Amino acid sequence: MDRRIKFRHLEAFVAIARAKRLKRAAEQLNLTQPAISKTLKDLEEILNVSLMTRDRAGVRLTPEGKVFLQYAEQSTAALRQGINSIASLNESGGAVLKIGTLPSVAAHVLPLAVERFRANSPKTTLHIDEGSHGFLTDRLRSGDLDLVVGRLGDAKTMTGLSFTALYSEKVVAVVAPNHPKSDATRLDQIERDLIIYPPDSAAIRPLMARLMLSRGLPLFENRIECVSGAFGRALTLGPLQPIWFISRGVVADDLSAGRLVMLDIDMGITDGAVGLMAPSEDRPSALVGLFRDVLLDAAQAIE
Repeated sequence: MDRRIKFRHLEAFVAIARAKRLKRAAEQLNLTQPAISKTLKDLEEILNVSLMTRDRAGVRLTPEGKVFLQYAEQSTAALRQGINSIASLNESGGAVLKIGTLPSVAAHVLPLAVERFRANSPKTTLHIDEGSHGFLTDRLRSGDLDLVVGRLGDAKTMTGLSFTALYSEKVVAVVAPNHPKSDATRLDQIERDLIIYPPDSAAIRPLMARLMLSRGLPLFENRIECVSGAFGRALTLGPLQPIWFISRGVVADDLSAGRLVMLDIDMGITDGAVGLMAPSEDRPSALVGLFRDVLLDAAQAIE
């Protein structure tokens, strides 16, 4: 856009087109008639085209003016909405933003995103639910959640939802540091051990199934199906010493601190996108838009 075009040019042009008279438009904008006339003339000179014709009956749009009006109205409306949205962030006392999150995001990226969101909108109450992919996407579609952060699911679980990718994440196999199989490098070396495995409702279940199929192995028989980070961590560090298949984000801090050890098994095929899910037909609110932006920043900072 020509940088010489200012908001006052568009506002004056739209007001004149709607009022159909310079005097009436000037009154609506608290301007004098000569001032609004000059603003319109300046706009026409910048565009090098006549936008309106004037006579005793008022003003009429030229063909070029009719085309330009559509975009001028959209521009002024969008700018006013942006100004109102900024104000709403600082005046959103009592507003609630309901977020669903998979365990890997809750433990990894979400805390930093929440810190940054609170810095920008301290009066907004955040309501955060953790759960499986299927549970959260159902709640998102029903309107019980405003957005969900987690792995991209299969096509049928994503019906009616949009997905904005944030980063990519693998499934890992982790054990307690003193586990007898801590040096395992192949899945067939652990197929008789106790396994914590993702349930059917987990987004990583199809990825694990694909991995097992690629290695020609059946589903682990000696397994406990669970996606809970708290339960998985407690059981893995307890006397049963299972091998835990889980998204890396859930155990990233445990691996860094040495509380858990990652098996050196090739899990590349389980790599999947983690992102932001929202109803596809909805126009995001100012709060949802802000949270999306801070989440993108947090993902880049952590990765």
